[in-house]
Order: sequence, then C-alpha cells, then structure tokens
Amino acid sequence: MAFAQSGNSILETGSASAPAAARTAQPDDKTEITAETRGDIFMAKKQYREAIEAFKQGPRKDPVIWNKEGIAYHEMLQLDHALKSYQQAVKLKKDYQEAINNIGTIYYARKSYRRAITYYQRALRAAPETDRSAAIYNNLGTAYFSRKEYKQAADAFQIALKLDPDVFEHNSAYGVLLEERSVQERAKYHYYLAKLYAKNGRNELALQYLKKALEEGFKEKKQLQTDPEFATLRNTKEFKDLLALEPRVL
Repeated sequence: MAFAQSGNSILETGSASAPAAARTAQPDDKTEITAETRGDIFMAKKQYREAIEAFKQGPRKDPVIWNKEGIAYHEMLQLDHALKSYQQAVKLKKDYQEAINNIGTIYYARKSYRRAITYYQRALRAAPETDRSAAIYNNLGTAYFSRKEYKQAADAFQIALKLDPDVFEHNSAYGVLLEERSVQERAKYHYYLAKLYAKNGRNELALQYLKKALEEGFKEKKQLQTDPEFATLRNTKEFKDLLALEPRVL
C-alpha cells in the first residue's frame, strides 16, 4: 500500500480510480516517453521529488498533470504545494472530480472536516455517477465520522458500499484520486463498519471488523447485544466467541 501521513491523517491512493483516469503508457522501444509517463514511473517507484520534476516538464495547461503533481507533493507531506497544484487543476477544469476530491483530503488532513465535506460533496456533484464515486462517498463518510456526525457517516458509507461492495477492502496503488482511511476513533470506526457489513449480510467481514474494534479498545460491548444490525449473528458460535473474548488491546 502507498501511504502518505499528515499528522494523524493517512492517505491511501486509490487503485480503483487509476485505470479510468490515469493516462499512463507502457512505452516500447519505438515510443517516446513523455514527461507525464516519466512522472508516473517515478511515482510508482515512490520517487516523488523526481516525479514532480518530470511533471513540471509536461504541458502546463493540462489539469491531469497538475493533479498528479499535487499527489506527489501530498506524498511528501508538502500540503501547501499540493493544495496549489490541485487548485490549478480545478482552475483549468472546473468539474475535475479527482482534483476537487483531493482538495478535500488536504482539508481533512488539516482537521478542517467541514471544508473537507464541502469539497467531497462538490466532487460528487461534478460527476455523480462515475466509477470513482464510491471512493468519494467513503471520504465523505470518514469526514462526517470525524465530526462525530455518525448518522450522516453511516449513510455515506452505505452508498459507498452499494456502489462498490469492496470499497473498504481495496488494496492501493498510484492513482489520481486519494482516499482517506484515517480516523482518530479507530475502534468505533471499525465497529461502524462491522454494523454496516452485518446490515448487508456480509457476516464474515462483520465479524472481522468486530474483532478489530475490540482489539482496538471498543468498550461498549453491551451494544453488540442490542444493535439490530447484529440480530442474525447473535446466535452464531463466532459471535458468541467474540463476546467471550477479552482481546489484547493493540
């Protein structure tokens, strides 16, 4: 996985978005390697400074290159430079969904969750039915969760899961849209994901996330006996075993 950490924030570059939006080429001996392709190669190697230099050699009126440059800065934790690059991408293409979303991740990293929500919602309005919408709804839910607006968070997570049943399970690679996977209340976050999976009949994942929540210190075990999402799980041996466990808090 490719991570860039900003304080308590961890960003994951979403592989789901890369095939649809990244314009990488597989050069052969007869193909001239463009500045963008060189930048993509450096990004894949996590050589972000070199990637930035390569992208800067590309067309300066190309919003895609500005967005990629922003991600390279983001990976280096140079958030001010990243923000300026994303903003330039949006200036060149006002409905650039990926760059708008990525601006949201900057504000999330700065714990300005309300502004992050504004940009995630704007990204969804820019292109409401793309293959990247699930990732943005995931980001939106994470921002709501960080504001302790749990009902709105659960609603956004439910839409994300409906659009992409594996939205919370993707491995990552260099892409053009950033997904936020970091929250401060990780135990409660994983408990909510467990409820979400149980509600959707995905019991194996529900149990997996319940175990994570307990290991991370979720203490309100009485909720496991009362939350309606777990009604069909309560009589299973696996669920009873989890209740009986006193997991070592990680």
